[in-house]
Amino acid sequence: MSAVSFEHVSKIFAPRTLGWRGLFRPPSGPGFQALDDVSLTIEHGEFFALLGPNGAGKTTLISVLAGLCQATQGRASVCGHDVVNDYQAARRSLGVVPQELVYDPFFTVRETLRIQSGYFGFRNNDDWIDEILANLGLSDKADENMRALSGGMKRRVLVAQALVHRPPVIVLDEPTAGVDVDLRRSLWEFISRLNTQGHTIILTTHYLEEAEMLCNRTAMLKGGRIVALDTTKALIARGGGNLEQAFVQIMNAQPSKFSEAQA
Repeated sequence: MSAVSFEHVSKIFAPRTLGWRGLFRPPSGPGFQALDDVSLTIEHGEFFALLGPNGAGKTTLISVLAGLCQATQGRASVCGHDVVNDYQAARRSLGVVPQELVYDPFFTVRETLRIQSGYFGFRNNDDWIDEILANLGLSDKADENMRALSGGMKRRVLVAQALVHRPPVIVLDEPTAGVDVDLRRSLWEFISRLNTQGHTIILTTHYLEEAEMLCNRTAMLKGGRIVALDTTKALIARGGGNLEQAFVQIMNAQPSKFSEAQA
């Protein structure tokens, strides 16, 4: 049983309707295909990179895994739990750090994490909450209201929320975008420690040096399709220098050469 599995996943978003008139008209087009027959397996304990340009389908793939949108066809599972038919177990097995800064402005940091723990049935979770706060540099902000935090501090809280129920699979969707060097270093030290303890980590990032340093295996998406899938070292060797060079080479390859870039 793998940690994460996508089997022939496709996602087509319906065409946008214009105002109330759209309620009485048929769709004006076929819609937008964000994912096109994606199949991917991630094993337990992997530190896995999911790379691609903006609009490649990375966030849509994560949204399918997290239950934020439903695949048009195919299936996804977390630790063997189907994200549609066994969604409660799948949600308990997954922690997601989203791109967007989403927070409740009425609670302190500690209250936010206690509430998040409660969503998953965890009571008296303060010892683990204290450890997360310490590792993310939030101990001195524990009793501050979320409204009072800077953007970087809010992002730290999003990471803490994803970890508070101790999920075996952790998805980080561009977690270091717009954060300072100290947070980036402390975050990766903490996440790397969780990975050595057996947690599966899935990372999307535009900082390719992070993926090169941390990830054992890498998939690259373009236009909703996987165009490269291999160990990070093998992709670097194929690109002739570093992961950024390999990424540029694969993204600029002709569609007929996509299959050559896949393992």
